[in-house]
This record gives sequence, structure tokens and C-alpha cells, in this order.
Amino acid sequence: MGCNGHVDIEQQVDELYGKMSQEERVAQLQSIYLDVFFDEQGKLDTAKCRELIPNGIGHFSQFCMQQPRDPNELRDRVAAMQDWLMKNTPNGIPALFHEEVLTGVNTLGATIYPQQIGQACSFNPELAELKTRQTATALRRMGGILALSPMVDVCRNPSFNRLEESYGEDGYLSAVMGTAFVKGLQQGDLRKGVGACSKHYLGYGGGGDADEKEMMEEILLPHEAMIRTAGSKVVMPGYHAVHGTNCVANGEILNDILRGYLGFDGMVVSDYTAIDQIPGLENSVQKAAAAINGGNDVDFPTGSDYKSLPEALKKGLVKPEVFERAVKDVLRHKFRAGLFDKDAYLYSTEKIVLDTPEERKTAYDIATQSVVLLENNGVLPLRDVRNVLLTGPNANSIWAMCGDYTYPAMSYFWKRMENVQDNPHIVKLLEGMTTQKPEGLNLMYSRGCDWTEEIETKYGEAGDARAWEYELLHRKVDAGEKADRQEALQMAQQCDVIVAAVGENVMLCGENRDRQGLRLPGKQEQFVEELIKTGKPVVLVIFGGRAQVVSGLAERCAAVIQAWYPGEEGGNAVADILYGKVSPSAKLSVSYPNAEINGPVCYNYSAEKDARVQWHFGYGLSYTTFAYQNLKVDKEVPTTAEGVNVSFEVRNTGKMAADEIAQVYLSPTAPGQQIRPIQLQGFARVSLKPGESKTVRVKLHTDQFGFYSHEGERQWNIRPGKFVVKVGASSADIKLQETVTLTGEPVVKPIRDHYFSELL
Repeated sequence: MGCNGHVDIEQQVDELYGKMSQEERVAQLQSIYLDVFFDEQGKLDTAKCRELIPNGIGHFSQFCMQQPRDPNELRDRVAAMQDWLMKNTPNGIPALFHEEVLTGVNTLGATIYPQQIGQACSFNPELAELKTRQTATALRRMGGILALSPMVDVCRNPSFNRLEESYGEDGYLSAVMGTAFVKGLQQGDLRKGVGACSKHYLGYGGGGDADEKEMMEEILLPHEAMIRTAGSKVVMPGYHAVHGTNCVANGEILNDILRGYLGFDGMVVSDYTAIDQIPGLENSVQKAAAAINGGNDVDFPTGSDYKSLPEALKKGLVKPEVFERAVKDVLRHKFRAGLFDKDAYLYSTEKIVLDTPEERKTAYDIATQSVVLLENNGVLPLRDVRNVLLTGPNANSIWAMCGDYTYPAMSYFWKRMENVQDNPHIVKLLEGMTTQKPEGLNLMYSRGCDWTEEIETKYGEAGDARAWEYELLHRKVDAGEKADRQEALQMAQQCDVIVAAVGENVMLCGENRDRQGLRLPGKQEQFVEELIKTGKPVVLVIFGGRAQVVSGLAERCAAVIQAWYPGEEGGNAVADILYGKVSPSAKLSVSYPNAEINGPVCYNYSAEKDARVQWHFGYGLSYTTFAYQNLKVDKEVPTTAEGVNVSFEVRNTGKMAADEIAQVYLSPTAPGQQIRPIQLQGFARVSLKPGESKTVRVKLHTDQFGFYSHEGERQWNIRPGKFVVKVGASSADIKLQETVTLTGEPVVKPIRDHYFSELL
């Protein structure tokens, strides 16, 4: 069945659908695990294929992570299965193999890039695109055609256990980074790249209960931009409910908003076990009907509820046209991915090598740009220091580096593998500080303290039902080495500076892993207190998936660094920042709280500073200083014009080469303008040598001055008025500002056309 790419795909979808039996159609809406079909010798069991998938299968779930396998063996298994499907099922339809690629391919040996929350702090979409381009190349070689990534929830609850997977609290930054993720992953052509899936639609992690204006302007923004500007063709609804209906069965968000307002013509796939979690329904027939009627196409991970679709159709619970929509959405994606082409790229025939030097360099570059310097009294960088003590639970552990949805974390949590292979090699902080240390520096090490003494993970039934096992959640990570508090405190007496590596680990943060609160786990805070009492300067390095409350402690430390989960090169990246080989440049993608917050917080809610926030969105220190000057903004621009020109200069006024992330915000001048009190609408990462000055030129699109309304119909409005363009080093550190007046008549359009400012 050849497709040359020029023929109308819709016609081909219709023709294929017409040839298929009802059993084949149902099979396209289901998924299964690949390992089921291979014997102990790794050979395809064709009898099992004939028994379980005689009519083919739409999808294979998480095919890379089930067991630790060489990528060439994975590819061979995919090849055997695709070959069997094309030769032994009625219409020979290949399957879509999917995997998680949040921080690289979720498989043994693949590069582990920094976690998303840290990468957002880099404000570097070019590196984000390079990362996923590398990821897609590796996954496609293995036979992966679809990724269940990125996660672009706008997360405004600092306590959310999956905040680490997101790009933080701001819709604009999340949209920029998410769009870059899609562009790199899909490589401009679904026949060559890997299809992206935006999740968890809509408002998971905070925002699902937002008012319509916030939902449509900000929470929807990353999904909308990825779909409309980057060609993202797959959406995954969240586990939560919007307006009382679970997202996977929610016609308002899946049919009205997604397919109607956004014009989405792709495929909607359930999160794992989400259909089974629809409340108030008695059986899988009703659950399958609710999901497919609500707009969901595919049942992951095993199609257990959609097996009942034939009965739901027979009983009239599902209309034939609804069923047809779902099947055709799957077939359309397969045509777009080139699976029916004569020269279809289903997998590579060459030897696959993972974690290449180029990939490791990308991981290192992202890590150095993800680490945020929060406080520094001059102790950093560690240049003229003789004796340094490194201590703390995250000083010599891979769990300081690996966030959730990395292969080590997934294997440890889901598969209960206690001993995770060092493949790829994950550079711990102790190794990085040892190998990168300057000549003459004496580095001492003692763990000093464990993450926790007691199990802190709270049991709860939320998210993937496979994580609801009490035993799965009730584990304490074994560090593999002793924590000797007295030894560490004695060493502290002999050193000049203490580096305390603290924070979370794989069991203290992640899907369905909640803690009691956000202060440092266990007795880490008491340990740091004892280190401070020695009188030696303490550099606090915090690892983990979310901002942790360190108020009262941070003020007495000589420096504070938020390192997040910086990936396989994290040890080298943090060491190079500590030693001053690289200046920190990252800026916070979240508001960093000084108190326990279990509810929404965002810098753009108010023009006044939030007293609960210790470090504001966009904040981050450097080893040098910068001056901003000479802001120029167009004075008057018609509402019908494409955009407003902005320019300003940034100068490095210090003694070290460094990057500055200059941020452009927009504010109203009158209450009726219906835009946020302050809203990020652009940024530029500027590399400057000491004394060097550069001019930044930005075009703000007039769409960015607009707002959403729903009066009879959904629309985007641009109204005349005076606005303030602000340029700053953070949302709370505005350096320059000028007003611009939009003139002329109001503009009303169905949907905004431009989402991001442009660097000129």
C-alpha cells in the first residue's frame, strides 16, 4: 500500500477504513506491550501474535523501557513485529511504537538530559530543540514513531509532585520551550522525526479549575502554540476533571475547544489507565463509550476498556460516526508518519550507538544553563580556597541527577530495580568536583546525613493506577554508603568552605509521590544548621524536582544554588559553576516560596510582590554584573499593525564573560485593558565579554497585547490603549520601561495568529 505523500491523505484514510473489518478498526484504538510476544530467547512467538493480535494492533506501549536491553535488540524486536503485522494481518497496517522522551529516550544507555523544570530556567529554546532533535534521531532508529512528551502543564502549585516535568508557572515560557521541543522532535517531517504528544490537557498540576479567561489565555497556550505553530498532532488528556468531567471523557475540552476552537485534526490518546478511572460508571462498556464520545481516540496502555467498544456500538451507546472519527484519527497519523510509504522508515538497519559525545555535550550545556544561583555573598566561585568539604545526601548519588521519566528513575520506581546500571555514565557531584578541581585545592568528602530517616512518601490514589501499590510507594532509597554526621562535622573544622548537597530523590518527588511538605526532607535542615554553627561558610546546593522551602536557612548560608535534576553531566556542570569555569546564567521558571504553599501562585497575578515568595520568577544571579540602558519602543502603533519594535542595550559591567537573560514584560495602564498586571512576552539570552555591550531588538506582535473573550463565540481581541513595555533582569527587577499606544479601531479575530515575540 504505497503513499507518495502528494496524494490527499484523507482520501487514502477513507479508502483504507472502507476495506477494514470492524475487528481491525477496534484494534487500531488499542495498545499492548511488546514483551508479551517474545520468548526467553528473544524470538518472536508467532502463535502468540495470531492469538492476541490477529487483526493487527494500533500501538505498542513504552517499548524501550520494559527491560534493560541493547538498542539494537530493541530495534530487532520492532522490526520482527512490524514485519509480522504487515505480512500476516488483513490489511498489513504497521503499529505506532511509543516511548517517553521527557529527558531523552527512556531506555538503558540513552543520554539523560536535565529535567524540564531546570531546562526552562535556561530560557534557551535553541538548546531545547537540539536536545529533542538528538532524542528523535535515536528513538526513530530503534523504531519509535511517537513520543508521549512533552509535558506542558502550566504548574502554579509549588507542591505538585510532578512539577519537575513541567516548564514552570508561566504560560508564555512553557509555550516557547514546548514549541522548541516539538520542532526538534518532529524534525519538520513526521516521516523522519518522532511525533510529539502534548500533555496533560487541560490544566493538570493546577489550572484545571481556573476561570475561563486564565484557562484559555494561559493554561491552553502551550498546547495551542505547539499545535498551531509547530504541527503537534497528538494530545493526551490529564487524569483530572475540568468542570466536573474527567478530561479523558470531556467533550468540552476535547471536541469544543481542541477540535473546534483550535482546529486540531490529530489523535487523542488516553493517559495510562485514565479511562478505567472515569467515576460513576459501572463497567468498561460505559467507560469506553464515555471516553470515545467525549473525544478520546485511543486507550492506553493495553486497550482494556476499548475491548468493549463492539458491545457499546451494538447497544447504541456509541454512534458509528464517533467510532469512525477515532479510527480515522489513528490512520491519519500513520499516513502522516509515512508508515504506508513504499520506502517507509520504520527503523534503522545500521548499528545504533546511544549517548554519543555530541549528546553528552548537549546534556552538559543544558545543565550549566539550568543551574540557578540564588544567593552569593562572594564565596563563589571557589577560586582561592585550599580546603573544601563536600557533604550531604546528594553529594555522591545519581539520584541528585536523575529526575522522573529517566530510565534509572522509571526502573527503580516502577520495576523495583534496586541496582540501576551505570549506563550511560552519570557524573555525580563528588566525581565532578574531583575531576574538575583546580590545582592546589584539597577536596574532602563525608556523606554526613541521609535523605530521610523515615519513609516520607504519602500514599494516595491519583494519576497512573499502576502506582497505587502501597509497597511501591513505601520504599526508602538506599544510598549504598554510610552517613556519619560526626565524621562530617569533624572534617568541617579542617576546611575553608563547606558544600552541602541536599534535596529530594526518586522516592521524594515524582508521579504519585507526595511529601509531607516542602522544607528539606528528613533531618537535612538540622544537619545544615550544624554545619553553619561551625562558623565555616556553607554553600547550599539543592537538587530536586521543585522549589524547596529553605527560608530561615538560606539567609545564613554563604551561597545557595538550585540545581534541580541536572542529568548525566550534572556533576560536571555544577562543579564547573562552583569552581567558576562557567558563570551561572539560569533564571527561575517558578516563584520560589518562603513558606509552605499548596495552591496556585504566579508572578503575574499581581503587580505587588507576593510576601510568600523568596525569589521571584525570572530571578537568578551571575558571577558578573549587567547594566541595561537606552530602551526604545515605538510610540504609536495601529491595532492592525503586525507588531511593536523594542530595542535596548545590555552591558557586562563585571570581570567575567557570562550570559544574561534579559526579559521583556507587558503591563496595562488601566484596569479595563484585561491583560495581566505583568506578563512575560519575550526574552533574549545575551552572551557578553567583560565590558562588552550588545543591542537587543525585539518585535512584540500586536496579538500579544490582546485578550480572550467568549461572548456568544470565542474570540481574540486587540483594543486601542496605552501599555507599558518593561525590560528587566526578573519579574521583580525591572530596569527600564516605556509606554506604547495602540491606536485605531478594536480588532476582533477568531483566534490569535502570533504567540511569540521575535528577536530581530
